[in-house]
Amino acid sequence: MGVADLQAIRGKLDLYEKLMRLDKPIGTLLLLWPTFWALWLATEGQPHILLVWIFALGTLLMRSAGCVINDYADRGFDPHVKRTRERPLAAGTVSVREALVLFALLCLCAFLVALPIMREVWQLTLVALFLAASYPFTKRFFALPQAYLGVAFGFGIPMAFAAVTGEVGPLGWTLLVANIFWALAYDTEYAMVDRDDDVKIGIRTAAITFGRFDVIAVMSCYTITLGILGVIGWDQHYGVGYFSGLALAALIAAYHYTLIRERERDGCFKAFRHNNWFGAVVFAGIVAELNLRPWLGL
Repeated sequence: MGVADLQAIRGKLDLYEKLMRLDKPIGTLLLLWPTFWALWLATEGQPHILLVWIFALGTLLMRSAGCVINDYADRGFDPHVKRTRERPLAAGTVSVREALVLFALLCLCAFLVALPIMREVWQLTLVALFLAASYPFTKRFFALPQAYLGVAFGFGIPMAFAAVTGEVGPLGWTLLVANIFWALAYDTEYAMVDRDDDVKIGIRTAAITFGRFDVIAVMSCYTITLGILGVIGWDQHYGVGYFSGLALAALIAAYHYTLIRERERDGCFKAFRHNNWFGAVVFAGIVAELNLRPWLGL
């Protein structure tokens, strides 16, 4: 194998990396934080390290698979959107066949990763794969595809509870509902970036559906998310650690308002990416409540 062959292989791998968005980890983090919320809550702050690694790897694989099938579904639209026209499928640098094979391999790997866990998780893994594969097509007919995304992006929550306790239970489903509203908030911010292009090509998004009430809708979704998380904390008798995390998340949401209120593309995209910190501080509050407070004797 010559140098030219190695360069060709490296170039193809770089394209696959871009197709899976490995160069843009924000999507993986937005899946990972709610999954970690669930793992820590389900285990009362003591998740087995193997479970942490399994869910972290599974999240990366599922997000990568979701990106591939999203670009496959949108391959006819992406060339007409400034932000997406250089994606490998849109640009024609990766073939449809290559994308579908890569999607299938990622799904297979995600299922294999879940095998060491309880049988109940295997069934939920199949549901998660279906959600990831079907989400991109909801933009054709569903007025709020971001709500469907919230289920898809948050399905690590019921999987985590099932892996730990053998069932999801009310706490797991309630946490999933909170994640749906969080996804509605951050992905509407994301959709606000491409609203003009999406209107032209006929894709449905929450930003288009909400119209001039988009900013109010985003902030309402943040409020509902924090309200549900607050109810969880009250029901579980959590204290200062947990609610400090929610307070910081509320401040972050307020900051996002300053970024999106003028509906400028750069500000909306910055707000979307900044949601990593929203998820992180909620997780930090959970860790502080379940791990640090007992250690400090509080």
